[in-house]
Amino acid sequence: MAETADRDIPASKASSVKSVELRLFSYPMEGVGPGGVDMPGAKGNRVRIAVRIETVDGAVGAYVGGQANSLAQAATCAKAIIGMDCFARERAYEVIRRNLRKEDRMGAGVIDNALWDLAGQRTGASVSQLLGGARKSVKAYASTWFGGDGGGLSTPEAFSDFAEECYALGYRAFKMHGWADGGIQRDIEAILGLGKSVGGRMALMHDSACSFKTFADALAVGRACDEAGFYWYEDPYSDGGLAGHAHRRLRELIKTPLLLGEHIRGLESMATLVLADGTDFVRADPDFDMGITGTMKIAHFAEALGLDVELHAPGPAHRHCMAAIRNTNFYELSMVGPSRGNFNAPVYACGYSDALDDVRPDGTFPVPEGPGLGVSYDWDAIEKMTSQTLTIQ
Repeated sequence: MAETADRDIPASKASSVKSVELRLFSYPMEGVGPGGVDMPGAKGNRVRIAVRIETVDGAVGAYVGGQANSLAQAATCAKAIIGMDCFARERAYEVIRRNLRKEDRMGAGVIDNALWDLAGQRTGASVSQLLGGARKSVKAYASTWFGGDGGGLSTPEAFSDFAEECYALGYRAFKMHGWADGGIQRDIEAILGLGKSVGGRMALMHDSACSFKTFADALAVGRACDEAGFYWYEDPYSDGGLAGHAHRRLRELIKTPLLLGEHIRGLESMATLVLADGTDFVRADPDFDMGITGTMKIAHFAEALGLDVELHAPGPAHRHCMAAIRNTNFYELSMVGPSRGNFNAPVYACGYSDALDDVRPDGTFPVPEGPGLGVSYDWDAIEKMTSQTLTIQ
């Protein structure tokens, strides 16, 4: 905890939130073409939000993540917590939930995650310890970029070749994102090829990112997943993963478990889908589902129903949550491909990495140790990449 010059500040006042700084910044990505296609030599960029929350006595919590279009929501959340005790995360969750009741609440995650980091910084405990977690590492699956003509994943055979490459690195699970063009034939060929090449050695998943236009197409790909023995089938249908009835019917017609929820925000919406029998696995994301607080609520809901919750995307907050969740299986190391394009922000000053080749030989990534999220950020680099700064006091 930072030192303060004013020794007479009451404890309740000392730990109240004084200011929140939000930075919108952009960084380059190489090896990724338009539409998230693995593409050698391609160049692009991605935008993220960096958050710093400071208390009256100078303690700081930080987080980098979120989506560019959620900056306005994040600012609304920041205004809501000014003057609030930094440990009052449940109160913050409730206030923010109401303030964003007409929005998708995507801006809440970065604020809540930074509050958890702040709690750990003040207490000297890691977030996983605060959550009661015991895991020191998380078992990962390689989750690919999309297929695309001229790219590193341009053919069904390329997916099998890349799966073998990931297996050699230590991964024992592999998820393909297909061509996302509305067609199904190449997806089916890739699914069957993966089943023949690495089935039995790797847990296999398919994610169309809601690209299939008809129920019939979603069913045809699902039956290919059945034939290839896939571990799960994710967001197949163009509804965005919202239609409980359609997915209940799909579950009745295929054997492969469904995983939905990436595009459904928060506990109540996720519970509605699950209780409508729309999915087998439950999705959650500290960036998307109102932070670590919201993610753990979803995890405990799934646990009460005897279901597993799988976290979407990688990051330090995700690893800490997984360390404290019993009913979870794999850490998503996304998005990856033969071209080694990396969508994660290059902002860590502590050696933290979500790069494909940094997996351990046993297919795991470590849960960061140290107070809070256990990572430190290169704020000079972030400042150089910043396009907009908001300071709320």
